[in-house]
Amino acid sequence: MTLQNHGLIDFSLSGSEIEGKLNQDLQALFRFAANSKVATGFGYLDANGKVNADRPVELWITCRMTYVFSLASMLGYQEYLPLAKHGIFCIKNYFSDPTWGGWYSAIAHTATNGVGEPVNDRKEAYAHAFVLLASNAAACASVEGAAELLDEGLANQNEYWFDKTVGRVRESWNREFTETEDYRGINANMHTTEAYLAVADARDDVELLNRAVGILEFTAARATENDWRIPEHYSSSWEVLPEYNIDQPAHPFRPFGITPGHGLEWARLMLQARASLQRLGLDVPEWMLPSARDLYLRAIADGWHADGADGFIYTTDFAGQPVVRQRMHWVWAEAIGAAVVLRKVLAEEGAQLPLQETLSNDLATWSAYGWEHLREDQGLWHHELDAENQVAAVTWDGKPDAYHVVQMLLLPLVPPSPSFAAALRG
Repeated sequence: MTLQNHGLIDFSLSGSEIEGKLNQDLQALFRFAANSKVATGFGYLDANGKVNADRPVELWITCRMTYVFSLASMLGYQEYLPLAKHGIFCIKNYFSDPTWGGWYSAIAHTATNGVGEPVNDRKEAYAHAFVLLASNAAACASVEGAAELLDEGLANQNEYWFDKTVGRVRESWNREFTETEDYRGINANMHTTEAYLAVADARDDVELLNRAVGILEFTAARATENDWRIPEHYSSSWEVLPEYNIDQPAHPFRPFGITPGHGLEWARLMLQARASLQRLGLDVPEWMLPSARDLYLRAIADGWHADGADGFIYTTDFAGQPVVRQRMHWVWAEAIGAAVVLRKVLAEEGAQLPLQETLSNDLATWSAYGWEHLREDQGLWHHELDAENQVAAVTWDGKPDAYHVVQMLLLPLVPPSPSFAAALRG
């Protein structure tokens, strides 16, 4: 298969060379994602693009879709602005806990007397991070009520999530915010970092940017202790839990061992945070660029073609040996995104390195792989493949996520800083 013969996207090319194709794929993905609208938010799409009514309406999916439709409207596709407005309305009115504050993790498909019915009333850092990401993007798109929701989300972060004594976020609370989980996760902190960076870029908020950099520094330090593999799981005192979920190695949010895809996300976020510091004229720590590079290289070495077949595996052990060999579409998307941003940053630095040629070759290879195995059709993506690159559903059934691929398609078109919403605003 060649990309030229199929008219598909080769991410090794510059943004200007592939912009038209990127926009075609974005439009198709927006159209597909629009099928997720339900009365109380956005639902979980099955493999055929229909809402799975057996699953509740989840906060993280509703926020991600709201984010996607907010970006779509700022790209000029105004037909998606009502969907962004719908998302903000539902987060404010149905997911919001009127008694204890914060937002429910999951609610029913219908509201009772205008009030959301919680199915899972726990408060989770992972989902609350996406409240910030969605409301910030919607505020950039001038959606009514979004700026107020963002302010509420930031106040909630300050009161319950961000632990100033360690500079990272707690994992979850009960509904009343009286009992917090005896666990800390790098995944929730990663998406909180992403959200802090997005808001910092939109508002030039140095405090939030510094919080993000602090979390990134902690992550880089843990990676240096493990040959640039990032431990995922920690106790409440932030001691590494190396055996956590060893009996659930394919868990969708807390898999055992090391997740190369997260190494790629952290590398991209590190580069974006570094660019934001530069944009604001602030001091840039020397560790940021080499750490991003080393995280990227380790994730690629461990993740790509790790078991003899093309594709990025889901997890490894602490020595880099494959554990879960499923191929997730989001890992491939993050590999493309990290490589695109790293190549941009090296070019801006004027660095003439063999790594730049390696990045271009990798992007060409991964582009061809993604179109052949992961893309079902324009706007349709298989979320999981098995070790033989056949469609599977061990960890992810259906097609519930548009966010990773949307960001991947946008990264060739936007600078490292400001990030997506702030870059598209206006």
